[in-house]
Amino acid sequence: MSSVLVIGEALVDVVHASDGGVREYPGGSPMNVAIGLARLGRPTQLLAHLGDDERGEGVLAHLRASGVEVVEGTVRPGATSTAQATLGADGSATYVFDLTWELPEGPALDAALPESVLAVHTGSIGSWFEPGAGAVSRLVQRYRATATTTFDPNLRPDLMGDPSLVRRRIDALVEHCDVVKLSDEDADWLQPDGDHEALLAAWLERGASLAVLTRGEKGLVALARSGRAEVRAPKVQVADTVGAGDSVMAALVDGLAEHDLLGADRRDALRDISNDDVQTLLAHAARVGAITVSRPGADPPWRRELLGV
Repeated sequence: MSSVLVIGEALVDVVHASDGGVREYPGGSPMNVAIGLARLGRPTQLLAHLGDDERGEGVLAHLRASGVEVVEGTVRPGATSTAQATLGADGSATYVFDLTWELPEGPALDAALPESVLAVHTGSIGSWFEPGAGAVSRLVQRYRATATTTFDPNLRPDLMGDPSLVRRRIDALVEHCDVVKLSDEDADWLQPDGDHEALLAAWLERGASLAVLTRGEKGLVALARSGRAEVRAPKVQVADTVGAGDSVMAALVDGLAEHDLLGADRRDALRDISNDDVQTLLAHAARVGAITVSRPGADPPWRRELLGV
């Protein structure tokens, strides 16, 4: 089974609960996607930036426990990045970051990277935060010749600086990606007039084959050439929303693999995906996301949990 390569940040979430408690969890949106994919049984490699400190060792142990292979060069001298996450009474999270983001480049990275993968995913801070964002863009373009490319901007306004520059960078990545996913909060920032589905349609025009919007308890909406699909979110008791969108992203890639729609040679088939298949993808993603929000932290389900074994 060919693997998925995920490129982006891995860090430690320092979670401040509404009751005053503080706990630390391995986190970072791309890392959570890698964990979600590996737990769903997809061979997954992660290229990130971790420090060689105690927190970094904890993140590596978490990745290994879920079956994620870490690309050589991910661990660098220095401290591991953190995100101070404050939870509201409804389980929603706001973040403050202490972040270093850069990737190795040149022959050493070329030698470490897998030659062939079915899909490459990137997103969040790693896709638009310099100095590493430029390297991410080049890698996505490099792999697009052979792999399906997916993207989730997962915006963090406090980190982004010039909004026009970030928007241009996101638009440029969308042009090189087959599947894009964003939250309703991301859509509010990118499309202030509130017409979120117009943004999805614009991304299809830019080249994406599938554009998906997550809307919390309202569920998921997707646009493809075959039309519009929508599913409601399963009703669960929400512990918190940390990692929910990342679990949805992992499930979308997993579902595309189930439908034999990953790989550059399947790009035409992905463009022609049927509305029924999109509906099935969304239902799978909504179920995986619901399990994640039902428990604390970014803790996506294993395949056996979905199968009931």
